Amino acid sequence: CPALPRMKFADVTAETYPVGTRLHYECDNGYRRRGGQKPGIQCRSTQQVASWVYREFECIDDKILLSMAPMVKLNVTQKPERKTESPAPQKQENLSDFDQKDFCGPPKTIPHASLILSKRYYVGQVLHFKCQSGYDKQFPTSGNRTCKKVNGKIIWTPLDMRCTNDS
Repeated sequence: CPALPRMKFADVTAETYPVGTRLHYECDNGYRRRGGQKPGIQCRSTQQVASWVYREFECIDDKILLSMAPMVKLNVTQKPERKTESPAPQKQENLSDFDQKDFCGPPKTIPHASLILSKRYYVGQVLHFKCQSGYDKQFPTSGNRTCKKVNGKIIWTPLDMRCTNDS
């Protein structure tokens, strides 16, 4: 797809992704990616079913990383308590909303990480735009753009919305 036209004061999301889409996770402030792990995921078609291919990825609290510095060993036989974090709840995919063969549903959530949309999109990608809070003075305040092939040319459908603070 061509470069996505920039939309001021709007957030962009997607609910389904065509096969071939690559996304990556970014740790939230105060957290770091565990060393040696890759943040990327890809939507692939395996045995005619589209699904995300994940690698091991975890965001660790900076304070925990700092506390793992070498320490003086004490002669104590008590085992340290290990705190495990339960995985974040998964968004339930509604399989009737998309074709499992050609599109992946929402990727899994990872604690303390955000998904970053890639800058590269494929034909069939639908992006949802919504004005950020404080910038929704004009109607409509949300809309969709779809990457389509029309008469042999790949285009983004028009977006009939404008986000402004009227200043």
